Amino acid sequence: MNKIVLIFTVVFAVNLSTAQTKEVGGVKIPTSETFGEHTLSLNGAGTRSKLWIDLYVAGLYLKAESSNAKEIIEKDEAMAVKLQIVSRLVSSSKMVSAVEEGFENSTHGDLAAIQTRIDQFISFFKEEIKKGDVFDITYQPGKGVISYKNGIEKGVIEGMDFKKALFGIWLSKNPADDDLKENMLGK
Repeated sequence: MNKIVLIFTVVFAVNLSTAQTKEVGGVKIPTSETFGEHTLSLNGAGTRSKLWIDLYVAGLYLKAESSNAKEIIEKDEAMAVKLQIVSRLVSSSKMVSAVEEGFENSTHGDLAAIQTRIDQFISFFKEEIKKGDVFDITYQPGKGVISYKNGIEKGVIEGMDFKKALFGIWLSKNPADDDLKENMLGK
């Protein structure tokens, strides 16, 4: 009887852990995350590719499911983007260039009001980046954008204008990757 209980327990634990993750591009990402006092659910996830090379897996976490990119960008509500690096080709300098281009596209080049905060955000990517690194880019109302690398807080940046431009990198009308945007929106 004890063997049956043990087998049932193991099978249940394996099924539970599988149900709490989703596999995207060969990476298991959690279906929910807690940042500060906010528990968020995975809205959608996909792979950022360039020239047929997968660079990172990204997941969008929200309080409530949504496929409306404009609404998500505009909301003053907890949310997060999780980036897991899946290629050795992603370096600090390439990530910085991609983030700079993303802000340029997200804001249609209107960077003046947030440039010092963009510079601060870019500094979070100055350390060496390796395959397997995980960046959690969160927005927590009343605090601002809080970024983490491999679970270690890198800094806080205030302002809804910055949050909108940042989440616009993936969700604006000119996103980093159209397919990734659609996947993050759960489409």
